[in-house]
Amino acid sequence: MDVNQVQGNRTDEELLHKYCAGGELVYLVEVYKRYMPLVYGVALKYLKRSEDAQDVVMQLFEELIGKVKETKIESFKAWLYTCVRNYCLMELRKRSRNLSVSLDDSFMEFCDDFHLTITGEDEERERALQECIEALPEKQRISVNHFFLDELSYKEVEERTGFSLKMVKSFIQNGKRNLKMCLERKGIRSYGTE
Repeated sequence: MDVNQVQGNRTDEELLHKYCAGGELVYLVEVYKRYMPLVYGVALKYLKRSEDAQDVVMQLFEELIGKVKETKIESFKAWLYTCVRNYCLMELRKRSRNLSVSLDDSFMEFCDDFHLTITGEDEERERALQECIEALPEKQRISVNHFFLDELSYKEVEERTGFSLKMVKSFIQNGKRNLKMCLERKGIRSYGTE
């Protein structure tokens, strides 16, 4: 396979379609190469060490080989960002299994306009929130990530995931409740008014 045939001006979607149709890794490699700086940057932001970020770039690619074929992807860049972020959150979760936090009573309000923001201002809060998000059942976690972290509407979450609108609302509502309970078990009641 001539790599020049692959590169050209093909869109991400065209390359992914070619990869999924024929299984030729060269197409996935090409589309992934476009976003390696993004993957590295996100991994560095979360994991703080260059070596760890480089490892994520390689390990995530190996995961994508199968994952891309199983997933309906609307925007590869947005989907990849979510994948790398979730991968890093899982790594942080593995590193901090015995996290114990005690914060003020206003850590997290669960209302319709609530946004889960991970600012890095307080690593303990960030880790606690990340751990609780990752502990959610898969469909709740996916819906909560899209709704709060990616700031998608209910309709956009429905389109991205293939879940019905009613299911999306249910997963988000249950996810919020489960997050609240998880954070309370960690001694965290609500967010942000110190």
